[in-house]
Amino acid sequence: MLKAIKVFFDKKISSRPQQDSGHALRLATAALMIEMMLDDGETHDAELNVLIEKLQQTFALDIKETTELYNLAHEEVREAVDYHPFTHLIAKKFSPTQKIQVIENLWAIAYADNHLDPYEELMVRRIADLIYVSHSDFIKAKHRALKES
Repeated sequence: MLKAIKVFFDKKISSRPQQDSGHALRLATAALMIEMMLDDGETHDAELNVLIEKLQQTFALDIKETTELYNLAHEEVREAVDYHPFTHLIAKKFSPTQKIQVIENLWAIAYADNHLDPYEELMVRRIADLIYVSHSDFIKAKHRALKES
């Protein structure tokens, strides 16, 4: 599994200028987005479409790279006990602006099916706390995502 992740990033993304931890950050972000999509127990096409779109926009990936990242992150989610390893990395390495973008992306996925499940809202709140996004920025991100949905 780890070899597959390394090969993916070495071949597809490592030629782009980035920090050494960029690979793991992309994977952690994608994993949180997948967790968000799966959180209410139902997966809707609209949620998957928004997730793919946000991965492409956030990391400037083409569709093939996005699909590979999604597949790797989905495998990580299946093997993970919880999402704390993902949030820990993001909390340490992302700038405040990048952290807010993660929260806004999570809100966008939560709103994609036109229904905000209470568990989805709770998950975004927990992740915001774990990556040190202020309540004010959490609410602003929520409103921006709702406006776009």
